[in-house]
Amino acid sequence: MANEVAQIGVLLLNLGTPDSPAVGDVRRFLRQFLSDRRVIRLPQPLHWLLLNLLILPFRPHKSAAAYRAIWTEAGSPLLHFGRGLAESVAERLGLGFRVELAMRYGSPSIAESLSTLMASDLAKIVVVPLFPQYAIASTGSALAEVARVLESAERPPPLHTLGDFFEHPSFINAYTEVAEPILKDFAPDHVVFSFHGLPEWQIRELDPSGRRCLVDADCCAASSAENRSCYRAHCFATTRALVAALEVDMDLNEHNTSLVFQSRMGRTPWLDPDLVNVLPELAERGIKRLAVFCPAFVADCLETVEEIGIRARAQWSELGGDALCLIPCVNAGPGWADGVAAMVRETAASADS
Repeated sequence: MANEVAQIGVLLLNLGTPDSPAVGDVRRFLRQFLSDRRVIRLPQPLHWLLLNLLILPFRPHKSAAAYRAIWTEAGSPLLHFGRGLAESVAERLGLGFRVELAMRYGSPSIAESLSTLMASDLAKIVVVPLFPQYAIASTGSALAEVARVLESAERPPPLHTLGDFFEHPSFINAYTEVAEPILKDFAPDHVVFSFHGLPEWQIRELDPSGRRCLVDADCCAASSAENRSCYRAHCFATTRALVAALEVDMDLNEHNTSLVFQSRMGRTPWLDPDLVNVLPELAERGIKRLAVFCPAFVADCLETVEEIGIRARAQWSELGGDALCLIPCVNAGPGWADGVAAMVRETAASADS
């Protein structure tokens, strides 16, 4: 991925993956991930007790089995697609750019990839958090780690960050390019847009007024200055953009689409509605063919392939559904590589203006 002349460094950031589906590797990954105070926020003694006495002795075995179910000859799907995207983006950007992939947790680490980039004499670095919607536990944590690593650098180049792209045409167009032929062939009765869930405290923390977020079910029905940093509002905006962009035989509307959240963990209140509770409601309505988008992710991973493609599909079958079709993420597809390259150029150009 290195170019002979690298003027601008590009750091693609994703969440991360264990090195293997072995229990030991999964435990190390979970320890790093769940030690992040932006992921679990408790007083330090309680955090330590929860992690070391309740989570790490038991969860790695269950998670390792889930990872084994999705592991491929190329390894982790998230890492495989991330590497493919980095290579394709580098090809599109050409001379004058150097592209590296980094993971917030696991390998390649942010420190390792930044060190590789800064081995060249760079004019600037464009950081690309591969999280369409902003959240404290994803974009916020990844950017904080970038800042922490660069604190020890002697002369770090100027840093410019690609903003949230939850309704950016480059993302929406790449997703529709993947989804449209599948939807037309599958002919669903209903389409679900499933986003990774978050604890409610993470939503409320970014409400500057302290009076708007989660006050009522419609607080994210439209984008506004008040919810411009709200993950839930970003999810609604992504769904609206995809519904508007998709050209399929069915007329997508509020009656045949649903927005849900998935991956709930712990006992604190999380965003609703939860997918596992919505599936029985859809089955009771007589829906048989269900298509599921996961547009909080740009690359297929545990939460898409295992949680939706295996567990949700099994639940749907038990409920009497005929078929559940998981719409693939944009992964390293040509449309998405084009889109990322275009957004990198936009960010780099705006830094010069």
